Amino acid sequence: MTGWIVLFAYIALFTLGYFVVRLAKWLGRPNRDFTSLKTVTFGDESAIRPDRAASFISVLVIFLIWGAFTGSKWVPFHVPGPFTGDAVFSYTAQDASGARDEGTVTVRVHEVGLDADDPEVEPGDGFAKNDVDTVGAWRSTLIRATSNDEGEEVNVVAVEGQPIAPGETVKVPDGEVTMTAKGSLNFQPAKGLQMEPIWMPPPEDVLKRFKEIATEGYQNFTLWQHLGSSLMRVLAGFFLGSIVGIPLGYAMGLSGWFRGWFDPIVEFMRPVPPLALIPLVIIWFGIWETGKIVLLFLAALWVMTIAARAGVSGVNISKVHAAYSLGASKRQLLMHVILPNSLPEIFTGARVAMGVCWGTVVAAELVAAQKGAGMMIIAASKFQLTDIVLMGIILIGIIGYGIDILMRLAERFLVPWKGRV
Repeated sequence: MTGWIVLFAYIALFTLGYFVVRLAKWLGRPNRDFTSLKTVTFGDESAIRPDRAASFISVLVIFLIWGAFTGSKWVPFHVPGPFTGDAVFSYTAQDASGARDEGTVTVRVHEVGLDADDPEVEPGDGFAKNDVDTVGAWRSTLIRATSNDEGEEVNVVAVEGQPIAPGETVKVPDGEVTMTAKGSLNFQPAKGLQMEPIWMPPPEDVLKRFKEIATEGYQNFTLWQHLGSSLMRVLAGFFLGSIVGIPLGYAMGLSGWFRGWFDPIVEFMRPVPPLALIPLVIIWFGIWETGKIVLLFLAALWVMTIAARAGVSGVNISKVHAAYSLGASKRQLLMHVILPNSLPEIFTGARVAMGVCWGTVVAAELVAAQKGAGMMIIAASKFQLTDIVLMGIILIGIIGYGIDILMRLAERFLVPWKGRV
């Protein structure tokens, strides 16, 4: 239920942000650059530029949703959280003679991780005595309401005036009560819409954990040693995959023999996820650094091969004919026509391959890794330290995004003609 609400909130904020930005731009000064003067922009890659206002709002929306559904102190508004306080509901008890009496159950619901004393209540005058208990938010507690009642064969027959039987659930003001097979009452306080910290901690807890690990380290290594180790593995696997995959892709794009020979291998391995290769890589290369780099190499190899092959195949044939008509040799054609025109596809493949490598490094460090961002995430997950897991995921995403930005800048510098010819 909470997941659907998060999805609808995200869609609503996306729509609202779009119209607010469009309205602000319409009310402001119109653009006067070259792109604004184009008469055809739909489908023209050179006319589509990232809207930085949309990027800012996108990050802000994700942060606000995260904070709102985790009760963050950094966010001014929240969705309803779990109930805390004294929850009171009544029950009806019936003894062997058929006589009935009502008692109450008072449950003190407290924050998880804090201790609380049982509430003080009067026992009552009838044979159904009042009960008390404590329970943490998002938890449940089992109450044997008839254990202190007077009389023989006393059973609970109703809760809040509603008949109840084993396996049935009755809504009460601050939660719900389910009767077990043995007649006990299982009280579950209202959870609200906020997520429990063990599943999704608020942003301030993640930042606090980041500061702690950045200064004290984790699992005998500093945070920067963990991140540096993962980065070096990814770069090594990506580099090896590129120096093998790009020449192989060029060969497949230029030679029918190479295309026929390697096409079945490439197309067979392309849909195989790198994670499925872990057992085989361990058997062949062991569990240490070599095996991890080989796995990342295989993750990048097929992506770079297909990108280079697509780059060669996508060269406009009119440019090839023009080069030949001017007397270009095959070497000149390769260096001055095919290579420049295939670079955009190769850079796109490189960005995809780097993302695949970052997604694989966590699994690569799953086996016998002493340090690394993936190892840190796996070790924290075993102890349900969700704040460390989330911190590691965010850091991996930030580093991966930073590498992608560097690749974009390199592409802009090395391939300035992309989208213009």
